[in-house]
Amino acid sequence: MPERYTLGHHESVLRSHRWRTAANSAAYLIPHLRPGMSVLDVGSGPGTITVDIARLVYPGKVIGIDASEDVVAEGTRLANAQGVDNVEFRVADAYEPGFADGSFDVVHAHQVLQHLGRPIEALAAWRGLVSPDGLVASRDCDYAGAIVAPTRPGLELWSITYQQLARENHGTPDAGRHLKAWARQAGFATVDAGASVWCFEDDTDRHWWGGLWADRTVESEFATGVVQRGLGDTATLAAIREGWLAWRDDPDGWMILPHGEIIARG
Repeated sequence: MPERYTLGHHESVLRSHRWRTAANSAAYLIPHLRPGMSVLDVGSGPGTITVDIARLVYPGKVIGIDASEDVVAEGTRLANAQGVDNVEFRVADAYEPGFADGSFDVVHAHQVLQHLGRPIEALAAWRGLVSPDGLVASRDCDYAGAIVAPTRPGLELWSITYQQLARENHGTPDAGRHLKAWARQAGFATVDAGASVWCFEDDTDRHWWGGLWADRTVESEFATGVVQRGLGDTATLAAIREGWLAWRDDPDGWMILPHGEIIARG
């Protein structure tokens, strides 16, 4: 069965994708980037991380690929608006991007492998795309390791339901903890593994994060998937939404979302 992107591309999803930068989502990779490098960014989405990487490796060439024509077009608009001319965006498949072996110094993927049904196969394909001294960098969250406080029934229901739906869609919602093992199984000679977290706790971050998840719960592909897969009904979704809204408005609210990270070579 093919994968199905659990969240889709609703505005409430892209709201968080547009927030991502190299600094807050690819800090582990930045020390390895050098001017003149060629980079493939798999699952580039609206292009915010990709454009940042292009600035860091200028005059090197960066290509961002995604399965969605709409977000590829958005990435192109972003690059044009910011005057970044060493980057381009294409529609392509994560398993078969369509480039010759050894075409890149770096292949980067942020929040991609968790949504793929064959993550080891994808990593093996990316391994073939880098030069002999190149690297593959991947970062994925681990929803099973997320901590939300104070505990609320609606948010406990969200955690269970999201992970169930992601697995129904042939994804791996706790992908972060598996990256090292997957890379080794994909044939990489060395894998440097680490971790980092996103933390949402001040009023601004809570209102933004809690608000977008409240919207996702009833408006995005998540809502459609929960009902279609028989994992809940409108009452389930309403309970999850209320949990997020209550957390958003609670000055004691705090959340961390952990991520696994790998730099794989050879």
